Parts: sequence; C-alpha cells; structure tokens
Amino acid sequence: MESYEKIAKILRTDKDTIKTVEEKIAETLGHNSVLENIAKENENLIKEKMEILEVKEMDAAKIYSALINKIKLADNKIFDLFEKPDFTDFRSLEKLILTAQEAANTPNGFFLKEEKAKKFLLNTPPQNILKFLNYKNAEELVQNENLFEIFAGLRFIEDPVWLNAVFFKQYENLTAADFEKRKINIITLNEKWLKAVEKFLKKKYHNISHLKELGIIFIIPAKLNLAGETIRTFSLILHYLHEIDFYSKLFEKYSKEKGFAEKLVSGLRGDVLDIHFPNEDLGKKWLIIQRYLAKDDEYDWRLFYPHINPEAIHWTKAENDIARVGEKFNIPELIFWNNLDWVGDFFKSESGDALVSFNLIDAAMDLVMERDMIKYLYHHNESLWNKIFISFLGQEETENLITENFDKGFIEI
Repeated sequence: MESYEKIAKILRTDKDTIKTVEEKIAETLGHNSVLENIAKENENLIKEKMEILEVKEMDAAKIYSALINKIKLADNKIFDLFEKPDFTDFRSLEKLILTAQEAANTPNGFFLKEEKAKKFLLNTPPQNILKFLNYKNAEELVQNENLFEIFAGLRFIEDPVWLNAVFFKQYENLTAADFEKRKINIITLNEKWLKAVEKFLKKKYHNISHLKELGIIFIIPAKLNLAGETIRTFSLILHYLHEIDFYSKLFEKYSKEKGFAEKLVSGLRGDVLDIHFPNEDLGKKWLIIQRYLAKDDEYDWRLFYPHINPEAIHWTKAENDIARVGEKFNIPELIFWNNLDWVGDFFKSESGDALVSFNLIDAAMDLVMERDMIKYLYHHNESLWNKIFISFLGQEETENLITENFDKGFIEI
C-alpha cells in the first residue's frame, strides 16, 4: 500500500485527497516524499513502542489493552508524585498545579478587566444565579461572591439561549481598552456550586474548565471516582494553559486591528468556516478548525478536508510538557507518550481491521470511559492532519500562519 493510501485510510478520507495535497504543496514548496516519511516514522514509532509494551502480536485488542495498562501506570505514578491529591481540596492540588504551571511556562496574558466583567453582571443580572445563591440583586452578588466563580457559574446555571442572545451580546461592544495584561489564574469553585454543576460533570466526565476571555481555569471540587483521574486532570490543566495563552495572543493581535470585538466574539464562539472551496484549491487551501467537530458529528465533511486544528496543537504541547515532567522526575511511563499524538495504525481484530490510537489523550479518555466501553480516536486524527501540514511548513511557521489567518478561517499556501 502506498504511503498516501495508508494515511488516507487512517484519516478516513479519499486517497486522492491526500495524494493531491502532497502534489499541490510540493509544487509550491518543493518538498518531496513527506507522506512517505510520515508513514515510515509512524511505523517505526509503533514498532519501538510495541517493544516497550512487550506486545509481539499485531493484534488490536492486545495493543489497545497494553496502552490502557500503560496509561494506568502513568496515572498511578503521578498520583504518588503529586502526593495523592484529593480533588475536593484545592490545597491538596497545589503541587499538581504548580508543576503544570512550571511545565507549561505560559506568560502573562491579555484578558478582560475585572471591572468590565462586573459591569456586565450589573447591566444584565443573571437571574438564575441570583435565585440559586439567594441574592436580591446583582449588586449584592458581585459584592459578596468571587467574580470568576460567578462567570464560571453562568455556564452551569443560566439558560444557554439567554447567555448567547442577551448576556454575551455585551461582548460585541468591547474595545482593547477593556483588556489588561495579567497572569493566567487557576481557581477552585466553592462547594456551594456543586449542585448546579452536576449535569456538567456527567456530560464532561471531568471537573475542570476555563474562561478564555478572563484567563481563568477553574476546578470543581468533586471526586468522580474514575480511573485515570490524576493524568486527566494534569493534562487538562496543561492543555487549558496553552489554549488560553493561544487565544490571549490572538485577542491581543486583534486589539490592534479593525473589528476587534467581532473577531473576539467569533473566537469565543468557536466559529468554523462551512464553505466548500473549488476543486482546484484542494491542497492549496487548508481550513482552520478550532474545535473538535467529531464530538458533535463524526461525519462532518470538514473532518475529511485538509485542515489544521489549533486545539490539537494545544494538546501536543500539553503532551510534550508531560514527557518533560517524566524526564525531570524519572518517570518512564510519562516519557513513553512523547511524540505519539499523531501515531496510530490498523491492526487485526475479530471484526476486521481496527484503528488503534497511540495518542495519550485518547488513551486517557479511553481509561476514564472504560466502564462505558467508549473508545476515542479523534484526538489522534486531528493531530495527524496537523503532522502533515507541519511536516511541510514547520512548527513555528504553522503557528504563525494559524494566528495570521485565524479570523479568515483558512490558510492558503
């Protein structure tokens, strides 16, 4: 099987699409054999890791089982490293959080001023939160509650239609003067919010989220009693640190351009272009898909068209951080996952060939969802699309092109 056919099969896209991509980019950049090199590197990394896993048979179930056992070992190791953290106690998470901040090493960001955020609450009081916390008005609310916790609570308690049509409508009038430089902040919500976030916890299977415009990562003080809880928490914090840093730089760039508020709101919404390009543009124009579309529709046409996914880049950085932490504390179970985010292949199974992802996040989520028999692959697929583009243009140039073309929704080579 030709390398482009192998890669197309993994990505579930037409082999002619992948072949055309290489031909068109090669015409422009003069690169040759990029796909062949990717296929060989993929094969070599799988061989190397299977030796470490001590799996000799090319059997999907056995390889998958070995990967799950590996992530379990990694989870146990960092559970001990972080002194057996209790996810209901912020003080118990201190070492985990400090290690993540040190590993990610993100600079101060460009975030919405607290006074402006307070004005939004005063201008458009969140009625469900007022009722939930038993306050008469927004003035009492902002005077007695943590501002960042209130904004986190908006996601759980207020009606999404009201949030988008009324509250977030205020964002359309934001200016660069409403923002300031400050550090990314990691907080834990007060236990009083727990009843309100139950649906979120059941839906997300994790107790961490973030607010890009405020530069906040918040932890819900809840123990989900799921396997892989520590590695998942650590990786999510790292991911959000890089994601917030990315959007912060993007918003600061927009602050110097026309249409600041419009571009900011589009970025927060997660807009993705939904326009079919002419056939002759295949390989020349790459979509920028800033979220995991497969979570909503695994057959979305944009998943099979050449694209770059910034979300997958944030995960790659998080996985690199995890490997460095492994090196620092001599934990081979963490080092194992370095440069595997895009690696995967088909192996034999009882029902035919089955795709196995070597992506750390896919493996971690598989472990978390093991009791529900749910398997993840989309982190790997998006990382492989990124790998193709980066192999042609390089990591730094790729990130520059994403930033320069983000509001347009595609990159033209």
